[in-house]
Amino acid sequence: MSHAIKVEGLVRDFGGTRALDGVSLSVPTGQVLGLLGPNGAGKTTIVRTLATLLAPTAGQAWVGGFDVVREPARVREIIGLTGQYASVDEKLTGRENLILVGRLLGLKRAEAKARADALLADFSLEEAARRPAQTYSGGMRRRLDLAASLVGRPRILFLDEPSTGLDPRARRDLWQRIRQLQAGGTTVLLTTQYLEEADALADLIVVLDQGRVIAEGTSAQLKSRVGARTLYVTVSDPALAPRTAERVTAVTGAQAQVDGEQISAPVQDPGLLPAVLRALDQAGIEVAELGLRGASLDDVFLALTGHSGQSGPNENAAEDAP
Repeated sequence: MSHAIKVEGLVRDFGGTRALDGVSLSVPTGQVLGLLGPNGAGKTTIVRTLATLLAPTAGQAWVGGFDVVREPARVREIIGLTGQYASVDEKLTGRENLILVGRLLGLKRAEAKARADALLADFSLEEAARRPAQTYSGGMRRRLDLAASLVGRPRILFLDEPSTGLDPRARRDLWQRIRQLQAGGTTVLLTTQYLEEADALADLIVVLDQGRVIAEGTSAQLKSRVGARTLYVTVSDPALAPRTAERVTAVTGAQAQVDGEQISAPVQDPGLLPAVLRALDQAGIEVAELGLRGASLDDVFLALTGHSGQSGPNENAAEDAP
């Protein structure tokens, strides 16, 4: 199987901070790789390096068979890039933005217009085509940004947290677009903090933390590393959650976690479910929901790193350094 992206021992330093520390990964042609990790893990630094926007401190990387250091122009000919924030010109209309990108890529005026119109139709932006981009909703801007990255018909697409700030419906629409691109043969490297996004889209997942690869595999393979199921209890009154957690911990022997009105704990034995229910009933705690679920990617990340894969919005990252 050929690889559209191959990285070996990639290192990137920003002053005294090491953003990437010997990262190696590969993406088979036509597949989606989900690059998972919190802010500061090194995800954006990898994308910028592969897109030839940053030079690596050490290591090697190839995109489409071309060395990103020795052959940057060849790499740029075959890639598309959508960053964390929409990069369109807000003063231009949606159509003007796409035509401008086409012209910058060397398309003739008529060809650039035709390509813009086709993409506007593909991304359901025809009605807004002649409106300034500053009037677009967040979801529309992300669709326009993705369309801009596709003007040159890239073989390989880098999506750096493309669904940041989108509402659930807009995020689902974006996922459908990514699936369509893959079905058309495009290779995608997707960075995300949304664990469900990686679960839904990625053929392979690489988990990063502090600039290092800490795990890789399919979603099912990563979940199997955790093994344990999670017992969860939803109580009718959130004020009862601390007492409930105490009872769950006592029965399961695992430290229960409280998240609002839901309490959860990892368990190996499904037979503990009725025992927990009896303990809560004896304590007079009313249960709205009780059940077991398999391991999630969040459970995987928690087990691997000791913290959740979801990061707060104010977390600073060395990878954002200039």
